[in-house]
Amino acid sequence: MPKTKKIPMRMCIACKQMKPKGEMTRVVKNADGEIFPDPTGKAQGRGAYICGEEECLKKLADKKLLHKCFSANVAPEVYREIEGERLGKE
Repeated sequence: MPKTKKIPMRMCIACKQMKPKGEMTRVVKNADGEIFPDPTGKAQGRGAYICGEEECLKKLADKKLLHKCFSANVAPEVYREIEGERLGKE
C-alpha cells in the first residue's frame, strides 16, 4: 500500500476551523515585535493563520483578532495587507 503524504492542518483564528496549511495565510510576529503576513510560511517567529473566507477576513479586522493573538497593537495597514494577500490568492 503506497504511503500518502500527511497534509499539515492549521486552525483559522477567526472561524476556528482546521484547514490545510497551504490554503491559509500565515501572519508572523518576529523577535523584534514586527507583525506581517508571511506568504512563504517559513519566517521565524510566532505564527497565526487566517483562511480566505470573506467573513473571516471581516471578523479579523472588526474584532482585532491579531491584537489578541499576539498581545500587541497591530497597524491597520497589516490588516489591509492580509486582505490584499488573500484576494490575490483567489
